[in-house]
Amino acid sequence: MSILVDLLDAQFLIAGIPILWREIVGNLFGLASAIGGMRRQVWAWPVGIVGNALLLTVFLGGVFHTPQDLDLYGQAGRQVMFLAVSVYGWWTWSLGKRRARALGLDYAGQEAVVPKWASWSERIGIVVAMAVGTAALSLLFRALGSWGPVADAWIFMGSLLATYGMARGWTEFWLLWIAVDIVGVPLLLTAGYYPSAVLYIVYAGFVLWGFIVWWRVGRRFHAARALEREPSPNNAA
Repeated sequence: MSILVDLLDAQFLIAGIPILWREIVGNLFGLASAIGGMRRQVWAWPVGIVGNALLLTVFLGGVFHTPQDLDLYGQAGRQVMFLAVSVYGWWTWSLGKRRARALGLDYAGQEAVVPKWASWSERIGIVVAMAVGTAALSLLFRALGSWGPVADAWIFMGSLLATYGMARGWTEFWLLWIAVDIVGVPLLLTAGYYPSAVLYIVYAGFVLWGFIVWWRVGRRFHAARALEREPSPNNAA
């Protein structure tokens, strides 16, 4: 047990600033999960869960007495949210993959989901949920004493909706991550969570790439399905 605690508490210095190794490791698990998500692989979800568990202890700096010693309740809360939504996503993608195999559909190969665009009603729901959720949570986080409550609330809601969108296979979820990164980088830099801030910057480029990949895959798939539904010349005659 002592060895495990020592590993969790291990840190190093960058320009005299102490950094926890578990912040680095947790974010690397998150990056691996994002890569798996872009490739639409089921393993992306359990890998992400491991990273979420590690980062939960990092962002409760005041509770776990980390070098930053700041409690970002939105950042910590979103790790708990990730754990819950990731279980849903894991189940959803696994079920979709089993159904495709049972139906003899090989168009998805080893991928677990086919990207699609959200409907307009779903998009409106995302915007409303983002606005209302951010307003409500910012009040809650401020009452709890969270550092940067409005930005924290924005990041929490954006992460919640992006993760849910990924589970549903909506291509728009990548755009939600961009909205999270725009606010997340300044917040984490000013709070002293430098590894997480740097990874957010890396995520920004990766997210754009992921969006293009999902958009192209979805376009090719739905174009192929449309051709399959068109009547052949013999049938038309």
